Amino acid sequence: MRVGPQDDPVSSITVLADDLTSAGDGAAPFRRAGHHAKVLLSTAAEGDAGSSDGNVYEAGAAATDGVVAVDLGSRLLDEPAAVTRAERAARRFATADLLVKTVDSTLRGHVAAEIRAAHAGSGRRAVVVAPAFPAEGRTTVRGIQHVHGVPVHDTDFARDPAHPVRCSDLARLLPEAEHLEPDQFEKLPELIGQGGVFVCSAATDVDLDRLVSSAPRAREALWVGSPGLAAALARHHSRTPEAARPELPRARRPLVVVGSANPATRRQLDRLRTRADVAVAAAADDPTAAVHALRQASAPVLVVHTPDERRTTSGSLTDDLAHVVRELATAGTVDGLVLTGGETAVAVLEALRSEGIDLVDEPEPGVARGVLLSPRIPVLIKAGGFGDEGTLDRLCRLLMEGGPVS
Repeated sequence: MRVGPQDDPVSSITVLADDLTSAGDGAAPFRRAGHHAKVLLSTAAEGDAGSSDGNVYEAGAAATDGVVAVDLGSRLLDEPAAVTRAERAARRFATADLLVKTVDSTLRGHVAAEIRAAHAGSGRRAVVVAPAFPAEGRTTVRGIQHVHGVPVHDTDFARDPAHPVRCSDLARLLPEAEHLEPDQFEKLPELIGQGGVFVCSAATDVDLDRLVSSAPRAREALWVGSPGLAAALARHHSRTPEAARPELPRARRPLVVVGSANPATRRQLDRLRTRADVAVAAAADDPTAAVHALRQASAPVLVVHTPDERRTTSGSLTDDLAHVVRELATAGTVDGLVLTGGETAVAVLEALRSEGIDLVDEPEPGVARGVLLSPRIPVLIKAGGFGDEGTLDRLCRLLMEGGPVS
């Protein structure tokens, strides 16, 4: 669906994300709209405000066509370090035709602090904030963020072991912002010209399309939202002719890596365990045992996951998973990956010494499909809270199908 004429055609697009799944979610709609797209890891030293962001930022800053989505890794940092990284990244990519700062559609992470920092770094006159993601039941109603009609602080996301959500009210998170309902979006051109922060309610994709089409000069604003807003921006700023897609090889021996503790992902893991062609191992205490068990397995589909009972040191859990993946991939035991959870995905890519992903498409909401920049193997990355009970099962089958993408 193309939304009206492109009043402000763009060629260079930058997405700044607080974790890897958000980077993939933010870039995927632009890939679907015809732009070439890469997702890149930030190489900044964690928490080091004076460090260089290295070749990743250089590569992104040099891009003149397509979308570059950079995982800032800021959700895992303390707030001062997250602020520094968001401000520096926004300043570095301030010349992009379209600058998007992603936020989690359930408001996890340093949402308000990173919005303010990115605004300061971007030099943009205004900030348009719209975190709704209607395709996944995440809506903004009178400034309150909901999941399937329930304020997010009353959902499972309030009990997230890593990033519990305490507030659903965007007016409390951003008291300096002016709140707009969909029937007020026609005021945006004037408001953006005056400057400020504008929180926009949206319950449907039609609302988000209306929001984007109401602001014809995209360069004047920093756009802040979830995959719902990214999709609306991509529909409005489509590319013709479509950029060539990277070749997508078929995986004959996929490995599903489950690091997210989100209840949705755990239900998906339970469903996957019921398949007769799946071998499952937990990377607990001794990841070498998981490596050995999966190497000996005859099943065509392998699964490694963190323990069902979580330890308090989540970093060691992701390190264990990354060790298993590196050993199996290096030995040629597996040739494709399904990764769940942003922290897990980053640990795996770093273990494989891959700087990022060539995006192919977004087969389901919250899922990015592509090919690792190195080694060139297919990968699917899913955010922890997305999908129904059959999602991991479907993604595993999709990885094994490979082939051309329609």
